[in-house]
Amino acid sequence: MSFLTSSSAGDPCFIVGRAPVPFSDSPPTHYTLKVESFSLLRNRADGFESEEFKAGGYEWKLVFYPNGNKKKNVKDHISVCLKMAGAHLLQPGWEGLVDFRLFLLDQNKAIYLVLMDENINKMCFHAEMLDAGFDRVIPLEAFTDPSNGYLIGDTCVSGAEVYVCKERRRGKGECITLDACLMYKHPWRIEKFSKLTYERIESEPFTAGGKKWKLVLYPNGHFNGKALMLLFT
Repeated sequence: MSFLTSSSAGDPCFIVGRAPVPFSDSPPTHYTLKVESFSLLRNRADGFESEEFKAGGYEWKLVFYPNGNKKKNVKDHISVCLKMAGAHLLQPGWEGLVDFRLFLLDQNKAIYLVLMDENINKMCFHAEMLDAGFDRVIPLEAFTDPSNGYLIGDTCVSGAEVYVCKERRRGKGECITLDACLMYKHPWRIEKFSKLTYERIESEPFTAGGKKWKLVLYPNGHFNGKALMLLFT
């Protein structure tokens, strides 16, 4: 979580978690996204995904949410996240420890707010976890205030640096999904059982669980007459 506060000198500063967020006068190394007509984007879309860019040997996207990430129930804040693209090209079991930084440009001072959090910036990306970022970068009211410099002339600039620090492949795994069991009762009435002379008898077919079944009964057993046997087929 992050919020806008004031330093002792009166300049705006940011707190993410419990650590102050630094500023940088150097632009993002790997990608910069300039959003013009922010007000139109805010009114017409929940979020915007940038084109793909390459860093650390993989493809990425920068995702910008002008009204907050609704998937995380965030509103009235700017949300920014990094998303891995081309997940279908990953080797089975691939994992990568990714050190990333996201940026917002203060256009008044020509410096970048660097979004960092030790619990977020170094993330393990894999097929089941393809994005990470900051849900509450800055309140929307503060972001749209020209005196803070992040939105000037309905234009804002964000960016990303992405470093893949470590890669590995997990061992073979499996995902099991169990459907709720539905009980099905099928009555089968056998008349004059003691007088049966057949080696086996079968019930009429019936449907259960979307498949056809029938009961097979061996009145005199199926193992040298030592046991009564009832089968599903």
